[in-house]
Amino acid sequence: MASLSFDKKGLGQIQFRHPNGKRHTLRLGKVAKRLGESVVFRIREIVAAIRTGQSVSADTAAWLGALTPKMHDRLVRVGLAEQRINVTRTEVVLDDFVRDYIEGRAKLKPFTRRNLQQSRRMLVERLGARTSMRAITPGDADRFKERMLADYSPATVGREIKRARQFFKAAQRQGLINCNPFADVKGSSQANEARGFFVTRQMAAAVLDACPDDEWRLIFALSRFGGLRCPSETLELKWNDIDWEKNRIVIRESKTKTRTIPLFPEIRPYLEREFEAAPDRAVYVIQRYRGANCNLRTQLLRIISRAGLSAWPRLFHNLRASRETELVREHPIHVVCAWIGNSFEVAKRHYLQVTDVDFEKATSNPTSHMHADGSTPQHMEKKTAVPPAIADCTAVHIPPAGIEPAT
Repeated sequence: MASLSFDKKGLGQIQFRHPNGKRHTLRLGKVAKRLGESVVFRIREIVAAIRTGQSVSADTAAWLGALTPKMHDRLVRVGLAEQRINVTRTEVVLDDFVRDYIEGRAKLKPFTRRNLQQSRRMLVERLGARTSMRAITPGDADRFKERMLADYSPATVGREIKRARQFFKAAQRQGLINCNPFADVKGSSQANEARGFFVTRQMAAAVLDACPDDEWRLIFALSRFGGLRCPSETLELKWNDIDWEKNRIVIRESKTKTRTIPLFPEIRPYLEREFEAAPDRAVYVIQRYRGANCNLRTQLLRIISRAGLSAWPRLFHNLRASRETELVREHPIHVVCAWIGNSFEVAKRHYLQVTDVDFEKATSNPTSHMHADGSTPQHMEKKTAVPPAIADCTAVHIPPAGIEPAT
């Protein structure tokens, strides 16, 4: 059926008869006898399979698949193997992949989808929309970071690198690329203390007075005194989420995740007023501003200007941050985080702030200078009296802290 032989130079060859009746010689080259015998065994099985119309064993099929292209071509020429189909991976370009990835995430919130689309635009502008995913290298990822740092803050760059790493990880899991070029790119911290701002109660009162209607006053109060994310959580608030008797509100963070917050006294009057004015069978608390084209940020900027204030950074985020900073002064941190809907680490890095009130509280506390036994140090006793120069000063008007005229 098939036999192995070697010539004087030690070159091996296998002679066999094909089921179609033709005799063939398969030249192996210089190989060890044991290896040649293993090939003879495979040839005999293939010939028998062709004769009987059966499939070869899994081991022989794997052996055929592992042959070098040169050896496989020899088997093709003698009729023992089929021509291999040259399969190459389809070239997927950056813009097409990221678009498909975002559109394929059906459960994304609208604002999350919008943010990912913005990250896609930043990525393709700097790496090229039609660049092959496989052609992007770690060096390209490093250059992307440097170009981003020239245009944006380190916090923004850190966020965009994190999202880019997310996109390429998905491509790697799909087998489109062998490695993630952003895997080792270190993003800057996304915390940006320069953009932190505490919105005082005096400022909040001025903004509430400048609001055009009760619905806008409620939107602002829910952000500043309820700690709601705006617009996502504010616009999803429903009347049946409010338990007036127990003084609680259910906040829908997503379709499946919720949290419960107190019906804070600062927001209750605005809710009651809007409830009385709501039409029959109204479902959502906020009605007028639920349109897709509604830009609450732009409208809040106008209201702040009307109130005679300068706009603070991260308009709605800093309203939540101000509320969380207030609450931790009166309640345990784990309780406050449960109400605001974040973790302690996130609160510490992005929300909690040190304010003037903290300094005033520390310096006005009479117990801060006492000895352990409660007595006052002698050098402090001489300074407890009010200096005559201050006692004789006439009262001066000091504007509320935090309020400054618009420029």
